[in-house]
Amino acid sequence: MDKQTDQLTPELVTLLRKSQTASQEEIFQLLLSPQQTVLQTLLKNPRFNEDHLLALLKRRDLNEEFIEQIYRRQKSSPSHCTQLAIARNPSCPSHLLRTLLQQLRLFELLDICFIPGGTADQKIAAERLIIQRLPTTPLGNKITLARRGTSNIVGEIIKEAQAQLMDACLTNPHLKEAAIFQYLRSSRACAEGISMIARHERWKMRPNLRLTILKNRKTPEIWYTLWLPQQNLVNLRQLLGHFRQHPSRKNLIEKELLKRGIR
Repeated sequence: MDKQTDQLTPELVTLLRKSQTASQEEIFQLLLSPQQTVLQTLLKNPRFNEDHLLALLKRRDLNEEFIEQIYRRQKSSPSHCTQLAIARNPSCPSHLLRTLLQQLRLFELLDICFIPGGTADQKIAAERLIIQRLPTTPLGNKITLARRGTSNIVGEIIKEAQAQLMDACLTNPHLKEAAIFQYLRSSRACAEGISMIARHERWKMRPNLRLTILKNRKTPEIWYTLWLPQQNLVNLRQLLGHFRQHPSRKNLIEKELLKRGIR
């Protein structure tokens, strides 16, 4: 709903009068009005309650000024449901959104990240707050976030390199390959985590990931046994140079080269 000044017609005057005295059921019908003056008048109706307010806040055509007006009227003692409904509305002003998100629970923030038709401001602000809370988030909740979170959230969780979180991260459809590369190249990468990636149906066949796994000094030798025969000559020579000072890995690569008649 764009900011507007409704033209005062006889029909509108009638609606405004009705809005002041409407019953609870009539208020629900009047909440469908396209005229902002009608909605503003409804807010003053003594029968207007939280159920009406929550229904009103589901509208996606309200403007920022009207959302602010609603918030000011509720500011002294807003319920949690009202705070959540205002934060979920795409017209919620950025400064107000930052205040409201602080009051929301973890999975309410996650839901905001995925609101159909939600704004970039809503999603980014909710996502950042979730990431800020990760250090104090219980493991069970963190596993749920790993399964359901956005690409940025799951990308942060996988950095923690916990085996209990790794499988949930790897099955998350929002996880990006770049986050796995970042994990594999970090000091936190461990043999168990690397093997979980190497076994995972979604990731195990990706050539660049395989090569990065083979370059990691913590990768268990079984993956060299399984994957070296499938590497091309360029990759084998690259790996040989990478492990020139690592005798066990160097020997495995040299054996594969010898099988191909290359010394």
